[in-house]
Amino acid sequence: MKLIWQSKLVLLLVLPFAGASMVLQAHWWAVNCWPVAVWTLGLSLLFGLVVLQLRAATPAAAFAGMAIAACLMFSTVTFTPAEVIPYAPWHTALVPVLTVFLLAFLATRLGRESKERLGLGEQRHGRTAAQVAANLGIAAIVSSEPVQSWLIGGWFSRASVTPMPLFAVGLAALAEAAADTVSSEVGQVLGGRPRMLTTLRLVEPGTDGGVSLIGTLAGVAAACIVAAVGSLALGGGRTMFWISCAGAVFGLFFDSLLGATLERRGWLNNDAVNFLSTASAAGFALGVLAIL
Repeated sequence: MKLIWQSKLVLLLVLPFAGASMVLQAHWWAVNCWPVAVWTLGLSLLFGLVVLQLRAATPAAAFAGMAIAACLMFSTVTFTPAEVIPYAPWHTALVPVLTVFLLAFLATRLGRESKERLGLGEQRHGRTAAQVAANLGIAAIVSSEPVQSWLIGGWFSRASVTPMPLFAVGLAALAEAAADTVSSEVGQVLGGRPRMLTTLRLVEPGTDGGVSLIGTLAGVAAACIVAAVGSLALGGGRTMFWISCAGAVFGLFFDSLLGATLERRGWLNNDAVNFLSTASAAGFALGVLAIL
């Protein structure tokens, strides 16, 4: 509990940004192309209600997920086929966001009774707003119009980089969030005793920084699924797929490294680790994109 301030800091960094972005973009689309605003807000609200009904998140977390989903959908409308109308929500970030949720939902319920006996099961009321912000916040921030415009006008000003491949950065963060959850949940049930990433010594399941072969492979598979689904939905092709995959796998191992070092020493809590890990995935993807 002494590190609860880190969870609050993650919320402070993500929710005001996502909320303001959602409101501003909804207003712009309502004025310029109202079906986009209606569809985006409606589907995001439906997503939040479904998550709440499934008890996969608290009411605050469901609202946070709704705001972030809307923010990501608005940010990727420009990646739909040539004409925005008729609006195609399945060509926006809604698809990879739903994939992340579905993979995490199924993984947390795999062997739930066994994990609860070990004291490792997710709380019955589902994820908190801080957990949602920690896992999805970076994707919303790096995919937003101001950040995308800054990257194109600054870092990539001399390169032929368009917004579409740049979303590989946000997709990498989403894929890492799915990979981290699936790796941890599957590893606890099927992976046996994990090994500490830094020493390779056997540790108890659920130990921060512990990794297992089965859990890692499951995490990599989840990253590939999210990257593939996102690339298909946005028409990003192989380039977007491989860049987002590479970033997600890097972030998965970076998460374990933080867990084995800073989290075990009590310097970071899990929300901070997840936030930094998704940031590392986005940063790695951005670096790869800059080299290409």
